[in-house]
Amino acid sequence: MNVASRVELAASWKVMHHNSRSVAGGTMQTAEKETLQSLINRMVGGNQHMLSLTSTLDAIWVLYDRVLNVSPANIDDPDRDRFYLSKGHAPMPYYAVLADKGFIDPDELNTWAQLGSPLGLHPDRVLVPGVEISSGSLGQGLPLGVGTVIGLRADGRRARVVVMMGDGEFDEGSNHEAIAIAGRLGLDQLTAIVIDNSSASLGWPGGIARRFETENWRATTVDGRDHDELYRALTQESDGRPQAVVAEIRDSTGGMA
Repeated sequence: MNVASRVELAASWKVMHHNSRSVAGGTMQTAEKETLQSLINRMVGGNQHMLSLTSTLDAIWVLYDRVLNVSPANIDDPDRDRFYLSKGHAPMPYYAVLADKGFIDPDELNTWAQLGSPLGLHPDRVLVPGVEISSGSLGQGLPLGVGTVIGLRADGRRARVVVMMGDGEFDEGSNHEAIAIAGRLGLDQLTAIVIDNSSASLGWPGGIARRFETENWRATTVDGRDHDELYRALTQESDGRPQAVVAEIRDSTGGMA
């Protein structure tokens, strides 16, 4: 990571965690912030997609630290929860959290984007322990999540599938088909986290949440950097419908980042 990127990341961290909260109501521990930042700093070179890095880290951290039933100990358990990073161009925070939680060796972060490294510019489920899908082509994660939940339901399993996508992915028709199918089938084991950093080309009347609600999803809009809001939205009791959490990302002036 070059000097300019490090300065940008440091500034983003101040913004990201100014209002972040833990489940107990306090801010994320300074030691944890420093650990995650040091892990990310190990990844140098390549196309770093800084906005994707800073807009997804909080939600990924809350998921792996407080919400998902998945760990290195149950990585092959068919009843584990699954996380699908459809926003595949944002692997840096994902790799950092996987390293922090023991899925991968932190030293592997030093090889990121290098020839022969398992840690590519897009995550590879064959090469990286804990990665559930190989992603990169936008609009694929939610359809895969729908299929996985249908399969889990057929097997009588109640494991949860959480898909993280960017708002720009809704320019892909495959997502609209997946939203419709999931709503019609009442796939309540499916959660979509939409990182809304105002990057979509088209947009929707009434906003992103409304797009889900019209197809029988429960939708909640939260501050994408507030850990309390993320946690509460992601741990709501099921009402028999799939769930969408729209995580809005704003900069320090209050505008969309």
